[in-house]
Amino acid sequence: MVYLYKEKMKLSHKKYPPIINLSGLTYPIINPVALSIGPVKIYWYGLAYLFGIAIGIELAKNISKQIKFETNISDFAYSIIIGIILGGRLAYTIFYDPVYYLNHPFDIIAIWKGGMSFHGGAFGAFLGAWIYCKKNNLSIKKGLDILALCATPGLFFGRIANFINGELYGRPTEFFLGMVFPNGGSLMRHPSQLYEAFFEGMCLFIILLYLLKRLYQPGRVFSVFIFGYAIIRFFIEFTREPDTQIGYLLLNLSMGQYLSCLMIIFGLWWIRYEKNI
Repeated sequence: MVYLYKEKMKLSHKKYPPIINLSGLTYPIINPVALSIGPVKIYWYGLAYLFGIAIGIELAKNISKQIKFETNISDFAYSIIIGIILGGRLAYTIFYDPVYYLNHPFDIIAIWKGGMSFHGGAFGAFLGAWIYCKKNNLSIKKGLDILALCATPGLFFGRIANFINGELYGRPTEFFLGMVFPNGGSLMRHPSQLYEAFFEGMCLFIILLYLLKRLYQPGRVFSVFIFGYAIIRFFIEFTREPDTQIGYLLLNLSMGQYLSCLMIIFGLWWIRYEKNI
């Protein structure tokens, strides 16, 4: 069980007690630039997106044959990718740093500077898949099942890229998996990116694949993904350092936890509504 740092902490004027046990792991310094060709630099983060999309598309091609979802998968993926970019960026500007983007509105479109919300991207992907299926007279349930299962590789590679970049690290800890991140001060911290890669990427993928192979019913894979991701993310957030511009919110919870709660509410709505699809 992941060790949870028990002190209640606030980001404003926060003072962490010294961590005496420094017997954790050593953070591997990896150059965030995977390849340089003259002035052109290819980052691991960009490759993570490419790997996630490429693997997701190949999975979708195989799954679509199994569940008889007959369409052009490339067009289906394109609609979803547009939804991810728009939803992820807009949600980040609204929920994570609204003051900055109100003062710098042109930076909203500067996605190359970073700043994407998974929850917003997930909702955008949902809308993209829904619109595509409605437009092409396809099963919405099957389309969303494909979306859910094929999203997990992207989750895995994305969190690994966060780890390589030394960003989105965890809270201070004495847990044996703790490590000192270059940008996280001198304290050992949870490698929360790796927790998310393992549980949200690998474990959720295995569960959804089992449902697809053994217990498939249209809409079931998507439903389990919604609840599975939201619950996993909610609890892992207890090990993750919240965004500095937001800190802790009501009940000492993070923005990620509140958005995960909204995701659960959406899942409950979906279970009730999908019976009519």
